[in-house]
Amino acid sequence: MSNGLVIAAVDGSEHSLRALEWARLAALRHDTGLLVAHVLPETSQLYAGRRSALHDPNEPEEYADPVGDHVRGLLEVAPELPREVRYEALEGSVPAALRVISGEGSPLMLVMGSRGRGGFAALLLGSNSRAVATTASCPVVVVPHADRDASADAAGASAGASAGRVVLGLHAAETPEDVLAFAFAEAAARGTTVQVVSAYALPPGPTMVIDSPFAVIPPEALADGGDGVPAEREMLRAQTERLAPLRARYPDVPVEQAAVPGDPAGRLVEASRSAALVVVGRHHPRVRSLLIGSVAHAVLQHAHGPVAVVPALRDDLEL
Repeated sequence: MSNGLVIAAVDGSEHSLRALEWARLAALRHDTGLLVAHVLPETSQLYAGRRSALHDPNEPEEYADPVGDHVRGLLEVAPELPREVRYEALEGSVPAALRVISGEGSPLMLVMGSRGRGGFAALLLGSNSRAVATTASCPVVVVPHADRDASADAAGASAGASAGRVVLGLHAAETPEDVLAFAFAEAAARGTTVQVVSAYALPPGPTMVIDSPFAVIPPEALADGGDGVPAEREMLRAQTERLAPLRARYPDVPVEQAAVPGDPAGRLVEASRSAALVVVGRHHPRVRSLLIGSVAHAVLQHAHGPVAVVPALRDDLEL
């Protein structure tokens, strides 16, 4: 993967400051730089436009930027900083400005909070977070607010802690290679396991319990006949085949595989309770649209920890 910058999108809210801390630690783990970006408030944008239009030398060149000042102050007292820290004030709407910056210089990821200053407090995912996750040109990590982050509470750690697995939602025939590569690179940087979760449908039956905990099966267990459900074993074999190139590229990353009955989004949401990060693809790779897939949308809405939504970054995918 590219060793580009980690972008932290901030607006001064507590949600975005949690995302900033997550991004700081991510940049340290990946040994790359950190770009802190925020969209100027409308008053500042109007002032900048007025000064430019009037060409008035009596007007001060600088305008108030309380968000930028606050973030600089926080990072000045951080215990450790990435090798490079840059700040950028953006103009325009939040989704449009972040979409533009996500396409510049091949950033490693863009990190933002699940909600900003605006909107209804009851919403789990703000409109700006949803819009950026849907349209950004790079992977977008959405960090939940504190009362929704079960993994941080369980570990007693801050946002961005390395505890827990990286959970990868995989459809063996459809998930783009970029999604797999992102999950494995993140697990390698954290020194943790990739848990691969795929879901399959079963006809309803009197003894089927969808909400039961799923079993994790090591690849070597697939060699024998086993007693697994045929659909489960076939899915595990498809997983193994699809994961082979990533295993070769990341030989030190442990892999757990799980094929489970039921709704894939529900299974990933449940796995997010103890995961360091859940990684999903943005949409069906053969549908080039700005619509986020139903699984990614549901996981973003309900996950209990950070979620990475990864677009197909190349057009020459062979599935």
